[in-house]
Amino acid sequence: MRHPSIRLRLTVVSAVVLVAACAALLALNYWLLYHSLYNNIHDPTPAELAKMRSTPPGAAPELGEKLRVADIDAARIAELRRETLLGTAGASALGLLVTAVAGLGISWVVAGRLLRPLRTLTAATRRISQDRLDERIALTGPHDELRELADTFDAMVGRLEAAFASQRRFVADAAHDLRTPLAIVRTGLEVQLAKRSATPAQWEDVARRALTATSRAERMLDGLLALARSDSGVLAREPYDLALASAAALSAVDEEAAALTVTADLRPAPVTGDPVLLDRLAGNLVDNAVRHNHPGGWVSVSTGPEGLTVRNSGPPVPPADLDRLFEPFQRLTTGRAANPSSTGLGLAIVRSIVHAHAGTITAAANPDGGLTVTVTLPELTVPAAPR
Repeated sequence: MRHPSIRLRLTVVSAVVLVAACAALLALNYWLLYHSLYNNIHDPTPAELAKMRSTPPGAAPELGEKLRVADIDAARIAELRRETLLGTAGASALGLLVTAVAGLGISWVVAGRLLRPLRTLTAATRRISQDRLDERIALTGPHDELRELADTFDAMVGRLEAAFASQRRFVADAAHDLRTPLAIVRTGLEVQLAKRSATPAQWEDVARRALTATSRAERMLDGLLALARSDSGVLAREPYDLALASAAALSAVDEEAAALTVTADLRPAPVTGDPVLLDRLAGNLVDNAVRHNHPGGWVSVSTGPEGLTVRNSGPPVPPADLDRLFEPFQRLTTGRAANPSSTGLGLAIVRSIVHAHAGTITAAANPDGGLTVTVTLPELTVPAAPR
């Protein structure tokens, strides 16, 4: 069964309230009219009437006559009141009926005007789709609740448009970066097969290049899976220590960091989260600090109650480009983009993991080059032991 529209319900409610108010006003008017209509200013007061009625018959003939006249006047006034009120009842009922009909009509028009922005909002919502996210309501008029609702809806559509654009860009960049290693493998194999005579050394070189390209594609796919897992929000909640994750990350880059000065201050940093993702977080930060560095540079890793901080030397980073570093496949035009082993997903995965754990991440450019990245996660809360 279809429910009545909001416009009809508003109309009925408004008309009922109007009729009820008019009926209450008429009742009050009748009450006042009944008690003030045809009052005789020459009537004796209640005290005088009580004195007249208490006087014995024949004791004061003039008081008895006055009492009789007063009773006749009172009966006549009551009759006149009743006739007058009954005569005006029909006119009052007709006026109340006209008021109800007029109230219904006026309420219908007013409700339609009030709900017009909602119809505009509904029409705009029906027009908006994935391919038409540029539509906006742009409601004009006073800054009331409906205007606020329309502006909020426009802001939401704007965020959706930005999210869809980011998703399309992400898919395009991922396809492009995955196509590159596959193209390298395919081209190398086609060139090698086109040769009439190929030496084992040439086949070995092709195999090495194919292995390097497939390793890069594997790292990228692994990064995409980690990014998707952290974005899904389905995480394990276990006690963990960022100091352990940082120590494991430093051990994993011992060989690559041989030409760098690495310092570590790993104090306990207990948190609650997904150990696998937290290991990936620390590993990506340390790996990023080592890869995007220069020979003879330095890397500093510290943990503690304030979280995890990774600093490194390297090419200067423009402060305006700091936010771009945390976007997937976003590389700067400086020397940070020169590393062929970079997939462009490291810091994006870090940010996604931090957000999934309800933490915060900040990045600052060092004056002499390089970055300082600080991650703060909710501390581990240990329930009190029962008494």
